[in-house]
Amino acid sequence: MSDNKHPIKKVNIICAKGNIEDIYASLVMGNGAVMEGIEANLFFTFFGLEGIVKKWMKKPHTAVIGNPAMRMPGLGTRMPTLLGVIPGLESMVSGMMRKQMDELDVPPIDEFLDLYTAGGGKVYACKLAMDMFKIKEEELTDHVSGVLTIGEFYEHAGGEGSQIIFT
Repeated sequence: MSDNKHPIKKVNIICAKGNIEDIYASLVMGNGAVMEGIEANLFFTFFGLEGIVKKWMKKPHTAVIGNPAMRMPGLGTRMPTLLGVIPGLESMVSGMMRKQMDELDVPPIDEFLDLYTAGGGKVYACKLAMDMFKIKEEELTDHVSGVLTIGEFYEHAGGEGSQIIFT
């Protein structure tokens, strides 16, 4: 950590999207924080719940339609959005991304959550999103410390040197 006059003491990361890149961005930032001795809270809301619902977290996927940064593997050129309508393409691209992450020893979501929580990080689910999507607490991974309203999340997020990051 730097010799900053106002060091970050706590990060609160909101994961609102359920694709590979957003779930893993949240996990990487949260894990990096706990490794640096910074208190960290992950708050999964709306489609981000995909990262903590047991039946969904095993096979995260990525969108190929509407993703202007999507590049064709091995070619480096942008993937035309129109190709996203090809049946099975999203599954294929998602599988390729998971394979590449595996080759780089990036752990699957549940193992990443093991590392994060072992380092002291906390995981929370959004009550509103759980109610909207009719998700029950028992459907969540055991890594989840609680289901919070946004007001309760802000109570956890407060304090001097605290930052909120939205992925």
